[in-house]
Amino acid sequence: MKVSDIMTRDVRVANPDESLQDAAKVMATLDAGALPVSEDDHLVGMITDRDIAVRGIAKGIGPDAKIRDVMTKEVKYCFDDQDIDEVTRNMGEIQVRRLPVVNRKKRLVGILSLGDVAFEKGGKGTAQTLSRISRPGGQHSQTG
Repeated sequence: MKVSDIMTRDVRVANPDESLQDAAKVMATLDAGALPVSEDDHLVGMITDRDIAVRGIAKGIGPDAKIRDVMTKEVKYCFDDQDIDEVTRNMGEIQVRRLPVVNRKKRLVGILSLGDVAFEKGGKGTAQTLSRISRPGGQHSQTG
């Protein structure tokens, strides 16, 4: 099974010059925790609810600040023609719950979440991936 078989295709994309409040409103409307950030048709980052809270609010950055001020600029992604099992193993290794999906021309074509995988595969392999994502000591650890 390929990523393109189960990814979410209709993805709302944020602009790096939009405000954190704009991003938070979109996330609330979509009930999503992350948005890809695109500029001039290129994926330039990801903004998550955690970025807004930890890199923004916790540091005194207000709701009018720009997404570019707190977004994650090093974007991990997968290709739409990759095998889903390979990608879920990678998600566990790099400890992420969602990845932007690009085509071989590196244009954003969707997003893949652990929820997409769980829904499609009936949970098969999802628990193992989640246990890797949730292990202590990663980039977002609260234990260190």
